[in-house]
Amino acid sequence: MLITRLIAGRLIMALFTLLLVSLLIFSVLEILPGDVASRILGRDATPEAIATLRLQMHLGQPALVRYGHWLTGIMTGDFGKSLVSGRSVTDVLGQRVLNTVYLSIYAFLIYLPLATLPALIQAVNRDGPIDHALSVLTLVLLSVPDFLLGTLLLLTFVLLVPVLPAMSTVDETSGWVEYLRAMTLPALTLAIVMAVYAVRMLRDNLIEVLDADYVRMAELRGIPHRRVVWRHALPNALVPTLNVTALNLAYLVGGVVVVEKVFGYPGFGSLLVDSLQLRDFPVIEATILIAATVYIAANFLADTGAIIFNPRLRSS
Repeated sequence: MLITRLIAGRLIMALFTLLLVSLLIFSVLEILPGDVASRILGRDATPEAIATLRLQMHLGQPALVRYGHWLTGIMTGDFGKSLVSGRSVTDVLGQRVLNTVYLSIYAFLIYLPLATLPALIQAVNRDGPIDHALSVLTLVLLSVPDFLLGTLLLLTFVLLVPVLPAMSTVDETSGWVEYLRAMTLPALTLAIVMAVYAVRMLRDNLIEVLDADYVRMAELRGIPHRRVVWRHALPNALVPTLNVTALNLAYLVGGVVVVEKVFGYPGFGSLLVDSLQLRDFPVIEATILIAATVYIAANFLADTGAIIFNPRLRSS
């Protein structure tokens, strides 16, 4: 019952935060200087076009009423219509969001071994040459921006070793092999950027756990060292890194914007950039809200995992 109450409290807080974020998104676009319809259509817009757009966007109604209509529509799955294409925002987002989901899953699958294996190697060989070499490598990668890392990977696997495509272009007709080839470089870029943050924390946690009394007792009982590391040390060391993993999941939402533009991948992030350039406000509002939802959900899952796996949080 205590765990249920704690998780319910976190869920209520997450939903309340999401509501505040939705209000903030709507308010920021609302308080921009000038008339919304004039900003969207530009200087050369005729008064008739501005009046038509104002009617279409219900700009004659009070802002609070329009926010209520927008929020009600979102709760029923209606994000409105794109001002550029005239299509439903849901249709515009559909394939783009799906492409980003594929990319994020692929990147996360690469991230898991990239974060776990180097940390294990460093913890087992702590203060040795391998540990120092991997520490230097992670520090170097920490200082490299994601767009520069993506460019270096392009130079390596497109020019020096031409095994992957330079542009990650896919569409509804692409097969899974084409998707994998197109997603490999952007997914690898995202995975490396995420992994370097987790490796250092996981290494320190593993060293601390390996020095714990119960681990030493397990080794004294004759349990093989490899089994002690994988079955006892690693699961306990992973708990403190849940928050880092949650932040990495949240990074996927923001980092994917830059990475998708570098590789020309038709996903959620590149759609947001294009919508900002075209001033397509309904699409902008929907994409930012989806990104915020993923961020809040990732932190909620991290808090939930910490409550379930760490008894000290429940007792406090």
